[in-house]
Amino acid sequence: MKAEIIAVGTELLLGQIVNTNAQYLSQELAALGLDVYFQTVVGDNMNRLAEAVKTASGRADVLILTGGLGPTQDDLTKEALAEVLGRTLYIDPDAMANIERFFQDRGVPMTENNRRQALAIEGGTPLPNETGLAVGNAIALNDKFYIVLPGPPKEMKPMFEHQAKPWILKHVLTSEMPIFSRMLKFAGIGESALETKLLDLIQAQSDPTVAPYAKEGEVTIRISTKAANEQEAAVKLDAMEREIASRLPEHLYANVDEPIEKTILDLMASRGLTLSAAESCTGGLLMEMFTALPGSSAVFAGGIVCYSNEMKEKLLNVPHDLLEGEGAPGAVSAETAKVLAEQVRLTVGTDFGLAITGVAGPAHSERKPVGLVYIAIAREGADTAVFELNLKGNREIIRLRAVKSLFYQLWRVLQGKQGF
Repeated sequence: MKAEIIAVGTELLLGQIVNTNAQYLSQELAALGLDVYFQTVVGDNMNRLAEAVKTASGRADVLILTGGLGPTQDDLTKEALAEVLGRTLYIDPDAMANIERFFQDRGVPMTENNRRQALAIEGGTPLPNETGLAVGNAIALNDKFYIVLPGPPKEMKPMFEHQAKPWILKHVLTSEMPIFSRMLKFAGIGESALETKLLDLIQAQSDPTVAPYAKEGEVTIRISTKAANEQEAAVKLDAMEREIASRLPEHLYANVDEPIEKTILDLMASRGLTLSAAESCTGGLLMEMFTALPGSSAVFAGGIVCYSNEMKEKLLNVPHDLLEGEGAPGAVSAETAKVLAEQVRLTVGTDFGLAITGVAGPAHSERKPVGLVYIAIAREGADTAVFELNLKGNREIIRLRAVKSLFYQLWRVLQGKQGF
């Protein structure tokens, strides 16, 4: 079955907010086995919204509308959908009671326009809002299915998970076997190179299906199958995972949807290992990404952002003649990366020391090109591993790719695939 997402809101068209709802819903619908071929964004206009619904109804079986459920006159989603379906609107008593209770509990008078948030479409199923006031709706009509959700993600996601998804399973996917999926995560390889390794599997896919997804620094392969139960699905998914893993053992780091830094955290925590970092061109990005993970304090002890040469010398004892002077390798060099990794490990007192130094752009530095980055991994009793990277992209992308590349090399070390 095909689904279409209609995001409602002039603020989306103006770029004032990002449409993260479409990303979330596309992933959730794909996991249910519903193919999303189109995503539509339409402003707060009755006629254009109605036309968008009519167009989507002609090419999709399931329509998911988000936004436009608020109390103001430009919140028109339910009105437009009701008009297209030839249905009337009514005040849902449970939703109205929730709205009145909200204002009573806060001792604030309720304005009349808040009654709009309790509107529901005749013949549909109201979807309670656990975290907000606007009630959602689910309607089945003429072999088409319409689901109306609020725009704010903190309201939309719980409503979809707890209200809309069960409704879809009960009313839409009645004759479908459930879909089971597994996410295989890869690092140190681009999407095109990975696809080349798996092209025959992708082209010949039937069951399980194989689909690649790329984001900066990582690639994901989703393998999916329909099965009567989880055990039956596992047999098929396991076989496909083994085949893929046999082709890309140097790059497959997890079979759950998590970033490589989370895999590293779990590996190091299980072994009682600690980590520190020295960052120049990435300015603390590595440390921010790692410490964003719950439980990172068990592994990450601390780090230093040594952006200038002066700080490299003062805080991490990088020799001046290594950084500056006739014939000096400079701050952007394998030699400097090596000293940074070794010195931060000794200074903080950790098992591992990581370092990044390079040219993130937009202009060259030390007569060295944008994208030239050196990363290093130091550990007591072993030679320090240093890698030269030649990265493409703008400043933001180069910084992110540098960090992800260092995480990838550290993962290889922890797996015994590299050095040490």
